[in-house]
Amino acid sequence: MSLDKLNTEIRQEQIAQAALSLLNNHGIKKLSIINVARRVGLVPSGIYRHFPSKEQIIDAVVDLIFSRLVNNVTEICKETQDPLDQLRKLLVRHVEMIRENHAIPRIIFSEEVYDGSPQRKARIYEGVAMYLKKIAEIIKEGQLKKYIRKDLDADSVSVMFLGMIQPAAILWHISDEQFDINKHAEKAWILFKESLVKI
Repeated sequence: MSLDKLNTEIRQEQIAQAALSLLNNHGIKKLSIINVARRVGLVPSGIYRHFPSKEQIIDAVVDLIFSRLVNNVTEICKETQDPLDQLRKLLVRHVEMIRENHAIPRIIFSEEVYDGSPQRKARIYEGVAMYLKKIAEIIKEGQLKKYIRKDLDADSVSVMFLGMIQPAAILWHISDEQFDINKHAEKAWILFKESLVKI
């Protein structure tokens, strides 16, 4: 990979991260090229060299979110070979990611994000589907290693795993962080784990 291409990818990720940070505080409607440029330390024309429009920046933010979710799976699979421990660590990392990026539930579940952009809606669906596939792979590995019941459908269990997080993230978000998402994750994990190992 050339240095120019690497620098471009780094700058694009910086711009996407800056936009995500702005979305945390201000939402989609107040996201602007000028504010993103200011956050990154560029003039607006510097942003346009990488992203011709605000819409493409939002697409980059969506890609950044799902890239980080998939990277979390890769990293935890290197940390431990125990599939149940992998799932527990992934739950913790997913919750941490939401706490650090308030905008994630707003982006993933907002009609504003989808409105007029069926391509973005499809992009988000594909991102969620990829994440669920990675989780299902952990579950299947757990079944092969006899950590997880073989009578469970891995794809359904992966959706249940995500179900521990998303409603809690929404409650945390709409309660202005009054809902204790960490405590919820701890308790939900106990129930979830029991459902995987007990017949």
